[in-house]
Amino acid sequence: MRVIDSPQEMLSAVEGFRRGSQTIGFVPTLGNLHQGHAKLIQTARTNSDVVVVSVFVNPVQFSQHEDLDAYPHTEKDDMELCRQEGVDIVFLPAAADIYAAGQHPLTQVNIPSMSTLHCGVSRPTHFMGVLTVVALLFNLVKPHCAAFGKKDFQQLRLIQIMVKELHFPVKILAVDTGRAADGLALSSRNFYLTKEERELAPHFYKTLVRAAKKLTGGSPDAADYRIVEKVARDELTRLGFTTDYVNLVRQNDLQPAQPQDKSVVIVGAVYLGKARLIDNIDIPGDASQEASKHTRT
Repeated sequence: MRVIDSPQEMLSAVEGFRRGSQTIGFVPTLGNLHQGHAKLIQTARTNSDVVVVSVFVNPVQFSQHEDLDAYPHTEKDDMELCRQEGVDIVFLPAAADIYAAGQHPLTQVNIPSMSTLHCGVSRPTHFMGVLTVVALLFNLVKPHCAAFGKKDFQQLRLIQIMVKELHFPVKILAVDTGRAADGLALSSRNFYLTKEERELAPHFYKTLVRAAKKLTGGSPDAADYRIVEKVARDELTRLGFTTDYVNLVRQNDLQPAQPQDKSVVIVGAVYLGKARLIDNIDIPGDASQEASKHTRT
């Protein structure tokens, strides 16, 4: 496994792979890797000849009130996971190497109509930071494919749109959310949970599952998606979470969904102690048809 910290060396390495007609799979990360990242790496490996993983705690996607300084740096463990998964290159750039203008790049990539929704309400500059660094990393790594988890559905959708509209020649591989045995979505921020909070945390996912079942099971509540959202928020509050949002949205544009819509996803974010947890559940296409029956009766 080769470790590279220079953008110029990264460009030279990938040009060599491309000259040799080798396909490049890419997994961009913030570090503090876990088995969810391993799943992304395995997906990239299945779809490419060479796998590159970047470990870069991107300052631009953290707001002033967020946990940039406290974000865990676990380089030794990250390297070991990458070795175990057969990663070919780990890209470890510094912020000064990535952003020529410092931690606030003059050039920014954003989709304002969608990046200010949902997570963007409480984190207004977050997705600008994500899209900017992903675009920049795509230019340095030049991957044929890149793996992103479905856990952050909003991020995934924004990256898919950016790739399409800016004509990046990159296939986006959407990977199912990795979960612990009790259903909690794997996340680097689970590190912040105390023992007691970790026991409570899976009820976030379970609450979203119950909300989804209202739609798929033909509950009368399914006639009004806003009621489904409110019931879920109230339940999370009762359990002890501080709810950021629970929204039923159209998958294509992240706008509020209605019972007649197809391709719906329930997305949510909560705070539990120092941790901010996100999760989502796809709603089968026939669920909206079931909900529409209640609307008509």
